[in-house]
Parts: sequence; C-alpha cells; structure tokens
Amino acid sequence: MESKHMTEADLDIIQRIIPHRYPFLLVDKVIDVDPGKSAVGIKNVTMNEPHFQGHFPGAPIMPGVMIIEAMAQSAAVMVGLWLEMVDKPLLVYFMSVDNGKFRQKVVPGDVLELHVTVTKARGMIWKFHGDAIVNGNIVAEADFTAMIDLQGEG
Repeated sequence: MESKHMTEADLDIIQRIIPHRYPFLLVDKVIDVDPGKSAVGIKNVTMNEPHFQGHFPGAPIMPGVMIIEAMAQSAAVMVGLWLEMVDKPLLVYFMSVDNGKFRQKVVPGDVLELHVTVTKARGMIWKFHGDAIVNGNIVAEADFTAMIDLQGEG
C-alpha cells in the first residue's frame, strides 16, 4: 500500500490520485516529492499533443495556460500523496492564478520540469509557487491557489 511518504509517482499512481486523462493529463511523472511541501512534475512535450494542431501550425508552442495547468496537476499529485488519496476520490479546483510570467517558448522535444512549492496551506485551501524549467532555464512561473475537494469527505 502506498503512503504519504512516497517520494515519486509514476503515471499509474498519478492517474490513481487525480482524475485527469488524455488529452488533459499534462504530467508524466512526479519526482523529488517532499510531501506537503514541494515536488517536481515531469512533462515530456511531444508533437502529437492536440493543442499543437492550432497553436501554431508550422511553429508549435505549448500554450502558457497548459504550462500552468501542468504545474497545478503536479501540485495536486503532491498533495494527494500527502493526504493519502491514492485510489480515493480527489478533485482540485483552481481558485486564482497570480504573477504568471512566460519567459521562453516550450516546444515539442522539451522536457518540462514543473517545480511546485507550497507557500500556504489552511484547511482545504492551498497556495503554491510554480517554476517551469527547460534545460535549467525558467520558462514560466506563477503563483496559484487551489481548493482540495475530498469527495464524500465533507
């Protein structure tokens, strides 16, 4: 049985924590988990993702909002591990996104590292800072707040 002390989550564990599925599951694994504090999501950016059909034909660029969503999914997996939510109903809702900055393009072939850190947690409201990194360079960053919904628990 998995515990809140897991330090990484593969795709199977991710899908057992958060409900997202293709084409909206935007994290391939979560590593370096410090439960309740921080984690690093990994997203292998590939050309066959549906948003590249229109963003932009001939010059594929991962949309910034998708990068922020990938940060949020990484954070949700980390929180899910902390709260021992593997195989339990968990939903996480965005409440706000602040200080979003996009510094460089993210393109097919990039390995996107999603470094997320808890900045505040009170009850079911959690605040995070996320840095998206490619090849050691910060390509995007944002602060975001989410509400954790433990379905059937409240």
